[in-house]
Amino acid sequence: MDYTSPIKAALKVKRSPIDTIAAGRRHTVGLKSDGTVTAVGDNKFGQCDVSGWSDIVAVAAGNVHMATNTGNAHTIGLTSKGTVAAVGWNTHDQCDVNDWRDIVAVAAGWRRTVGLKSDGMVVAVGRNNEGECNVSSWLDMVAIAAGDWHTVGLKSDGMVTIVGNNRYGQCNVSGWRDIVAVAAGYLHTVGLKTDGTVSAMGWNKHSQCDVGGWLGIVAIAAGSYHTIGLKTDGTVAAVGLNKHGQCNVSGWRDIVAVAAGCTHTVGLKSDGTLVAVGDNEYGQCDVSGWRDIQQPQRPHFKNTAN
Repeated sequence: MDYTSPIKAALKVKRSPIDTIAAGRRHTVGLKSDGTVTAVGDNKFGQCDVSGWSDIVAVAAGNVHMATNTGNAHTIGLTSKGTVAAVGWNTHDQCDVNDWRDIVAVAAGWRRTVGLKSDGMVVAVGRNNEGECNVSSWLDMVAIAAGDWHTVGLKSDGMVTIVGNNRYGQCNVSGWRDIVAVAAGYLHTVGLKTDGTVSAMGWNKHSQCDVGGWLGIVAIAAGSYHTIGLKTDGTVAAVGLNKHGQCNVSGWRDIVAVAAGCTHTVGLKSDGTLVAVGDNEYGQCDVSGWRDIQQPQRPHFKNTAN
């Protein structure tokens, strides 16, 4: 059985899967098949207080590089009605999403939240010191990603738009073509192409951008200093900093979705269970008892090109 066929179908129509698992700085979030949400890890700011959520179709978790100890703690949930729920740290208004409507995908970065609307437009709230929330002019988007200080938008024609910090060239993607999914780390950006290869730009001190040899990739995720790729056969590739074992995924099998936090990595198996490696100081990898986590789903985009 090909467990990644739904994701491969998404590639053909230039859509990225809606996230049913998410990894933040020190917490992990999972969407169950009944629309409820579970979370483990650091709950200092209430970022794991999702037990009352229902009718959720996608989740996102705010991430931040490990050198920063604040502003790394919020969780986002997208409902089937296109509204958005948020819990956690809100100093920069990153949780002020109650008035959002017609949202089909969400992303959470450092101190901000980004939402993709059904008409291909994008909204953002939160920290905007480097223009990372300047997305109001974006049109015809089909996917979004949020790094620490930059925001990424994938257009229906397979091209990519980025705003925010570009200190290490993480926004230099104007030459990218045929992209079907995007991911953003601390200071790097990753793009998955229609042919299953991967491109990456930005800071590469820990080889987190060394994805040029990857083949047969169907989904990607970016942590602070590491990059994860899900292959067609359900195995997983990883490059980048491995100080906490967050890249020790070579033994994983039967994986259908991946998520990357600051220093941990999570994989969803076809049977709805999870595996996790990396830093577990706050219990963010304690997901072995989780069951019935929902498989990745695809949104319907009005502006999607075939």
